Amino acid sequence: MYKQTLYKIHTDHLSDKKIKKDNKYKKFNYGYNEELDCVIISKDGTLGDIYEIQGLKVGIPKTPNKIDGEDLKKEDQVFKQISKPASLSKIKNLIDFKEYAEDIKEQYYGYIESEFNHRSNGYWFMCNNEPCYITGSHYIYLNWTKIDVGSPDFRQANRIFYYFWEACKADRRSYGMCYLKNRRSGFSFMASSETVNLATISKDSRFGILSKTGADAKKMFTDKVVPISINYPFFFKPIQDGMERPKTELSYKIPSRRLTRNAIKETYSQEEFRQGLDTTIDWKNTGDNSYDGEKLQLLVHDESGKWERPDNILNNWRVTKTCLRLGAKIVGKCMMGSTSNAIEKGGDNFKKLYYNSDVTNRNRNGQTASGLYSLFIPMEWGYEGFIDKFGYPVFESTSEPVEGIDGEQIFNGVIDHWNNEVDGLKNDSDALNEYYRQFPRSEKHAFRDETINSLFNLTKIYEQIDYNEEMTLKGYVTRGSFSWKNGIKDTEVVWSPNKTGRFNLSWIPPVSLQNNIIIKNGIKYPGNDGLGSFGCDSYDISGTVGGGGSNGALHGLTTWSMVSDVPNSKFFLEYIARPQTAEIFFEDVLMACIFYGMPILAENNKPRLLYHFKRRGYRGFSMNRPDKTKIKLSKTELELGGIPNSSEDIRQAHAAAIETYIESHVGNLGESHGNMYFQRTLEDWARFDISKRTAHDASISSGLAIMACQKHLYRPVGERKIKKLDFGLSKYTNSGLRSQIIK
Repeated sequence: MYKQTLYKIHTDHLSDKKIKKDNKYKKFNYGYNEELDCVIISKDGTLGDIYEIQGLKVGIPKTPNKIDGEDLKKEDQVFKQISKPASLSKIKNLIDFKEYAEDIKEQYYGYIESEFNHRSNGYWFMCNNEPCYITGSHYIYLNWTKIDVGSPDFRQANRIFYYFWEACKADRRSYGMCYLKNRRSGFSFMASSETVNLATISKDSRFGILSKTGADAKKMFTDKVVPISINYPFFFKPIQDGMERPKTELSYKIPSRRLTRNAIKETYSQEEFRQGLDTTIDWKNTGDNSYDGEKLQLLVHDESGKWERPDNILNNWRVTKTCLRLGAKIVGKCMMGSTSNAIEKGGDNFKKLYYNSDVTNRNRNGQTASGLYSLFIPMEWGYEGFIDKFGYPVFESTSEPVEGIDGEQIFNGVIDHWNNEVDGLKNDSDALNEYYRQFPRSEKHAFRDETINSLFNLTKIYEQIDYNEEMTLKGYVTRGSFSWKNGIKDTEVVWSPNKTGRFNLSWIPPVSLQNNIIIKNGIKYPGNDGLGSFGCDSYDISGTVGGGGSNGALHGLTTWSMVSDVPNSKFFLEYIARPQTAEIFFEDVLMACIFYGMPILAENNKPRLLYHFKRRGYRGFSMNRPDKTKIKLSKTELELGGIPNSSEDIRQAHAAAIETYIESHVGNLGESHGNMYFQRTLEDWARFDISKRTAHDASISSGLAIMACQKHLYRPVGERKIKKLDFGLSKYTNSGLRSQIIK
């Protein structure tokens, strides 16, 4: 059964006496509440349920006593646009409205005031017998935004999107959102709607639009923003300056304001008309320095995952981020959203920006690395044709048809439909990965790469990644740490599961095989040699300037054996980390080798790890390079072991080892799937570039582990020379009068 993980709802706080008291006196302020560690988007001083969306806690208003639709039957409790008086559509602006007789205007004051309240505070309605709150921006999108198919549908996915966006606006620590979206999710229209919504109530402000190209930004402006502005009712729409349908800039003069009896009686002076609202919406050509040096209240970044070289979304964001702040104070927000291109076509930069926007990873100022907040909504939440009339997705197929939001009957679930599409593309890797990127069910789907850019079989790698994601709740991988028993080194290593550990394990040997060491001539050797081996990509320097540097990586792999307690050809350990000092890393590697009693093949161009093994008496654990006989090893290789990474033959053999392993042990193997459960390693294989090996720590160490377990394949074979035996017997020709010796 499908279990949604898009959001959680917290209600325990509502029973707290202090919360009840603050709700009674409406003391909750719009913005980040440090005590509750949540962003309150309520504007009426109350706090209701707290939604946790991708790590961000968002507090909505308290449920009111009276809600629209509560008198309807459950099956009729759906979102409906509030009816607009037909005669109001004839009024173009406030000046026209003033010309009407007072008794006619009196009919509209209540309706107009109600619309302003919904725009500011949001709107409550009953949905399938449940109170449902939508933000003011969402209300404007549903009621007053014209899109390509007419009026937008109410979708629960968009409700969550707008909660998240409202929290980004309310949170003083946030620069906005980085939305990893699905195709046809409606982001461009929602962003255009929000642009017009904010611009029509803002003074002396500028609103900007960027897209993957200047032409796309212009199209969004002319085909979405301008029509939405034109469609606004007169009481929301300011006096517009210039052309009715501008091509480059939309300029507003008189701001929209609440229409009361007193407000209607006011008149605008010529000076006010001249100075005006001075708010503009425009677009820029795509470039790293677009909007450089300008102050923006809102920047819409559409299709930001599709910026191809030489344009770079990372460079542009570093520039435009400064347009949204004055010193340390954030004065503007960014609404960024996109599907992702392939890695080499702009997807890599967007991926970095997205993961740098993780709200669970903040600096000491309380901000993410990018300043943005990342949001991903899986495709099943918004796939057209599978949304019921209440706005919820039909996840699974049911025995009875479900009424859709468009009135059509829905017979199948969106998950089954998606799986059927995927199965139909199994034989076309690039088409499958494009489908994953357009309609992703996970972040990993969204950042799938093209197979033509990978050295290895991406189809099998992604088959394994997908399979592993389904297995995440079944405990195939355990995280934890190794340590010396009682803190005494060189005794016995023990394993301790913990969530903050640096090791991931998928197999732990039985006690009889743990800490299996053989001592010969004072040197310690692995007792389980032949059952498996480790590969290691080490480093020598503890830290670099700025705290950078690549990770150290360690992988353990079993060989094929007849021992029943040992799985065959299985990666059982993954370690990808850079502890505070290199010595901690060395000790971690040593303890893993001792616990499993298996040898290690490490690169010897960074020898400090190998010296660490030798000093502690574990030279016997360090394998010699398998492609040379002992008499051919250099003095250093004899002393320390290890294998160099400078040889082109070694590099090619290393890549071929990974390639062979993937073909035989990864992905769909017919009746079963591979048992390679380490996602970070699989992802590193997927983007491995043999010309940039230093950037792929996991691939280096895992490849060395494979080579160590298959060392017999690299053993040099001496050239056979066949020497003729001479028994001292001569041969003669017997032709003619005399015999002659044949030479």
